[in-house]
Amino acid sequence: MTALRVAIPAAMLAVAGPVLAQVTVTAPWVRATVAQQSSTGAFMQLKSAKAVKLVSVSTPVAGIVEVHEMAMDGQVMRMRAVPALELPADKTVEFKPGGYHVMLMDLKGQVKVGDTVPLTLVFEGADQKRETVQVKATVKPLGAAMPMDDHGGHGGHQH
Repeated sequence: MTALRVAIPAAMLAVAGPVLAQVTVTAPWVRATVAQQSSTGAFMQLKSAKAVKLVSVSTPVAGIVEVHEMAMDGQVMRMRAVPALELPADKTVEFKPGGYHVMLMDLKGQVKVGDTVPLTLVFEGADQKRETVQVKATVKPLGAAMPMDDHGGHGGHQH
């Protein structure tokens, strides 16, 4: 009986504790655009103490925001939207040109070097509870490393 009295409060504490570990976002940046450019990319590193998934990203500077993956399909580099991105526990997931990235489309204006772009990232744990992380991404020059020159303009990619 004594073991049961100790086990029940301990179990209740485990349930009442934080369900999601704080996600760490490092080095967030957005690629600058030229006038009339309708899209650009956002890049950063994400790390979480517990396994979570990134389920959405939003910003007031773009009408459409999606997480994208670039990967080789045979001899062709292809880009596709990812509905949710898994972040394994204690592993850094890098958003970089030529890999995972956040596409900011239907831009409401030019994104200029030195500007700060607010991003809202929403993560979901295995228990389906959500955590929101606010990020301020610095805008870097158009020439910041990206393997495909027209990717920022999205080429002919349709949604």
